[in-house]
Amino acid sequence: MTQRFETTEETEREAGIAAAALAVQRGQLVVLPTDTVYGIGADAFSPDAVRALLEAKGRGREMPPPVLVSAATTLDALAVGVPSYARALVEALWPGPLTIVCRQQPSLQWDLGDTRGTVAVRMPDHPVALELLSRTGPLAVSSANLTGQPAATDADEAERMLGGRVEVLLDGGPTPGPVPSTIVDVTGPVGRVLRRGAVPLERLAEIVGPIGAEIVDEG
Repeated sequence: MTQRFETTEETEREAGIAAAALAVQRGQLVVLPTDTVYGIGADAFSPDAVRALLEAKGRGREMPPPVLVSAATTLDALAVGVPSYARALVEALWPGPLTIVCRQQPSLQWDLGDTRGTVAVRMPDHPVALELLSRTGPLAVSSANLTGQPAATDADEAERMLGGRVEVLLDGGPTPGPVPSTIVDVTGPVGRVLRRGAVPLERLAEIVGPIGAEIVDEG
């Protein structure tokens, strides 16, 4: 049975974050609020937990989850060859609704799915998410929904779709969604927008100049 915690009250928030961190340590799934939509999260370094996350959503290895971090400095532990324009985006937009797809560190012992040697990384701008991440380390986090359904923007929606598959649900009230994060592929000399989202193309261009767009459907 899913443990649900209201994070608007300080004592219950602390209890909830502690319970969620313990669940992650045990390889279980949690639901957490972010600055876009609710997410379902698992220990990024536990292949079994990541597999359970994908199964809970009803999606396959061909759509690996992004990784959320609590600090921009963690990026260099997960990625290599991060170009200067990507660092400019991170400096301007993290924490916030920007996900960057980088070349992953080859030494990492994890299995996020069919990543083709890349990793999608984001630092969310939400106090509950950041506090949890500071205790757990990087989490594999995908939108809290069944594939093909809208992402949850409140705890009730998340629990309705995923409650039977997660150990802990952190209720942070309604999120700013339903617009997801903007995804930019930074593996090349010029960034490419893979998904339009909360950061508009105009804002990206203000920071790094013209940027390409290759829109794909995340599902």
